[in-house]
Amino acid sequence: MSSLGYVSGYVKKFIHLVQLERDAEMIKHEKEIKTLSGRERERKGRALLNMRGKKTGTGLGGRIHVKYSKKGEGTQLPEHEISVGDLVMLSKKDPLNPDNPTATVTEKTTYSLTLAFDSTPPPYLLKGTCRIDLYVNDVTYQRMLEALKKVDDASGRLKKLTAVLLGFKAPSFNPVKSHNPINQKLNRYQMQAVQKALMAKDIYLIHGPPGTGKTVSAVELIHQSVEAGNRILACADSNVAVDNILEKLVESGVKAVRVGHPARVTPLLREHTLDSMIEDNPRYLQVRQLRDKAFQLIEERHKQPYPHMRWRRGMSDNKILRLASQGAGSRGVSGAKIKEMAKWVKLQQKIDAFFDGAQEKEREIIEQILQDADVVCTTNSTAGSELMQERSFDLLVLDEATQSTEPSALIPLVCAKKVVLAGDHKQLPPTVLNQEAKRLGLSQSLFERLMRLHDDKIRSVLRIQYRMHADIMDFSNKAFYNGALIAHDSVKNHRLGDLGYPEGANPVIYLDTSDECPKEKTRMGSTSKINPLEADYIKAILRLLLNAGVPPADIGVISPYDDQVNLLRMNNPIELRDELEIKTVDGFQGREKQVIIVSFVRSNPGGDIGFLSDLRRLNVSLTRAKRKLILVGDSKTLSKNKTYQNLIKYLHERASVYIRLEDFRI
Repeated sequence: MSSLGYVSGYVKKFIHLVQLERDAEMIKHEKEIKTLSGRERERKGRALLNMRGKKTGTGLGGRIHVKYSKKGEGTQLPEHEISVGDLVMLSKKDPLNPDNPTATVTEKTTYSLTLAFDSTPPPYLLKGTCRIDLYVNDVTYQRMLEALKKVDDASGRLKKLTAVLLGFKAPSFNPVKSHNPINQKLNRYQMQAVQKALMAKDIYLIHGPPGTGKTVSAVELIHQSVEAGNRILACADSNVAVDNILEKLVESGVKAVRVGHPARVTPLLREHTLDSMIEDNPRYLQVRQLRDKAFQLIEERHKQPYPHMRWRRGMSDNKILRLASQGAGSRGVSGAKIKEMAKWVKLQQKIDAFFDGAQEKEREIIEQILQDADVVCTTNSTAGSELMQERSFDLLVLDEATQSTEPSALIPLVCAKKVVLAGDHKQLPPTVLNQEAKRLGLSQSLFERLMRLHDDKIRSVLRIQYRMHADIMDFSNKAFYNGALIAHDSVKNHRLGDLGYPEGANPVIYLDTSDECPKEKTRMGSTSKINPLEADYIKAILRLLLNAGVPPADIGVISPYDDQVNLLRMNNPIELRDELEIKTVDGFQGREKQVIIVSFVRSNPGGDIGFLSDLRRLNVSLTRAKRKLILVGDSKTLSKNKTYQNLIKYLHERASVYIRLEDFRI
């Protein structure tokens, strides 16, 4: 097959997979909304009920911002999956009504969600209460399809890059050139990775196992590229990951701008968003004044009768204005009626002129900000927005690249001359709902495919980790990284006791529940699992940690199953819910805590461990803790899997093992 035919086949394949995944997500949400009550969907974290809205102003492009919170001052929102950047649907009674408005989440706090509407929301969404449902963000799928089309039509720079991506052309490198690190604290593996990435002409991979500082390395690469006069696009699939790289860039002194909305509300992040920088621009006052005038005229226009088609009878705006100036009637419509319609038309033309003027001035400000920035930071999806269209960059750095599907990674990739991907294929892959799409390769990241295609020719591995005590690191190091990781001296022996908290001799503890009867359960109507015994044990362990003085913000609780996470949260004292994080494995990827507790959940006579057999979940679970790792699970069930059997053996050799809660010590 010719390279042209192969590119066409590649594009067709991924268009099909993107459409399968889009349909699966659409069906999932619509089925849930149809079959579950509002309360049940709220318990799953995919809806919020009884929300009250209050306008808070306008944002980029004149979008209307409305803050929604629960009825009652200071009422916390229940735990939910709705995140910044998500598309939500709002309803009063029927959540499946096709006329329900949608909005984008721009800010999330413990107590509220701020939503951006493209047009003025209906009055009923600002009176009384409404329901907010997480929905399918079709824009992201459309941007994936647009990126694939660009690959199909590629010429010049993108055609050469595509040839390397698909294996028709070998990756190429510039001659070796020494680079003095800007960050003097980099270790030798980080410096080597940055040096090779700088030498690469087209593509390079930085493989960063847990705690090895891949984002720090990515920031050094960006900083050195900026010093060389390059324009950089820094992306990741999630808002959280983009926030992380932005914070580190700002700390290193790089002039960066964040297009889109940060997942966390901090002064540093907000200050560097495009929205905030626009508002701080002296010329933005003119934009605001023009929009204010437009909104005032809209209020005035509402008082005028709307010129319906039955009165227009095919007459254009210009004809209505001409006839009104002559005092004439036409087509059976009286001169008085035409004058009445002309008032509405004149107001609308003024409104349009004010909005157009505001948009033009805002566009000039945006252009200036983006041109002045050394680095533009966005999610993959936002890199395909209208704002970013036709912009080109010398370098794309894609962080957490192993969490991006290939079509998602292509959205920013088509904007760049050169691409560096940073990630770890031994941790969680991209989330894919459709099983057929998963089987055909949508859950394999571009990072992993390129690694298999070009092997070590385009990859550097970071080896020194700065997170975990050596005993916490050791099992994952041998099971997933061939023993290549080294614990840095600053962490290899660090303990919870070093922070002044009483603790036993071991940084790893295992509470084995196998002497109890099989304990896993499935709730009616759910495919997830719970283990009430493990939830009770973890509640007791948390009490021991808190009584020892460990702050709740230093503790994380992980379980692979959504229903177990919800059960653990319900067991959690309400006063700790703000600080103590209890999440699925997916929710903790890229995170770390001083203490991590893991609930494995599975406990059955058949030794069925379900999707725990995806060992990347195990790797993520074991590598989040810095000083203390506490595992709770049924060894008889887990040991039916070879890797878990090796883990249990390791725990008996190296950890403190308890079989009774009353004997447990931290």
